[in-house]
Amino acid sequence: MNDSSEFGRGQLGFGAAAAAPSGAPTAGLLTGSYPLRLFATDAGTGRNVMLLHGWTAESNDWCWQLPLLESRYRTVAVDLRGHGRSEIAASGGYNPADYVADIERLIKDNFGGERFVLIGHSMGAQIAAQLAVKRPEFVDAVVSIDGALGFSAELEPVFQKAAADLREGDPATVASALFEAFYDNSTSSALRRWHARRAQGMPAHVIRESFGPLFTGDGQLDVGKNSELFLGRIRVPFYHMCRDAEQADRMRRWLTDPRSKVDVWRNAGHWIMQDRPDDVNVALLDWIDRL
Repeated sequence: MNDSSEFGRGQLGFGAAAAAPSGAPTAGLLTGSYPLRLFATDAGTGRNVMLLHGWTAESNDWCWQLPLLESRYRTVAVDLRGHGRSEIAASGGYNPADYVADIERLIKDNFGGERFVLIGHSMGAQIAAQLAVKRPEFVDAVVSIDGALGFSAELEPVFQKAAADLREGDPATVASALFEAFYDNSTSSALRRWHARRAQGMPAHVIRESFGPLFTGDGQLDVGKNSELFLGRIRVPFYHMCRDAEQADRMRRWLTDPRSKVDVWRNAGHWIMQDRPDDVNVALLDWIDRL
């Protein structure tokens, strides 16, 4: 990491950053030209890698991956708007395009438009995929860990009901109940409790407004034909890890780059990288190093 960079020197006009212990990541609030500030850590040297978490989550979701990735690559782990330690946007600022624009500005303004391998979980994977289509010059490749992409059209009513329940009920309670359908028997009770408690601490409008546009409406890119057409537009290598064999079969047909790959993972819930961290870490390094 180059400590003379704007990111390494200070925190956006709030004064110089305190010296970090050797090997520790630099942390800061990032903004560039846009007033909404995002928290991220930046550590390591080598190929640029950026980690994007999922809905109601935060960059701590990647703690099982960070030590290894930071030892091999320059690794940036971001809290998305309204999540973790990043700033909270007002209601109406949580469409996928808002999240994509944040990461686009982050790469352009804070990293000089350098190219990144984007690793996203769930919602974060769709953000990464959308940026790969919008700004391919910023994206070397995308890794999607059970990403919000490629679902069967038969699931659309399920997502519509979940979006309605979030609008009408307590969003933290609804989110926690929704998570239960996506865990595996191997998922620990501690992880389940962590995910639920985290949602309880989030602003209600962030939870509500981030979910619906991913899965419902004419502009959604997660379900059925819309997702097929969208994935066919991706021109960078794409590695999708998922738990649904039928979803995997669909996405293998839709991804066009010959270096793309789709794997089915068993004995894991939606947070594959937490349920099977060692296996995921091996798979990540193997695929990234072959690019």
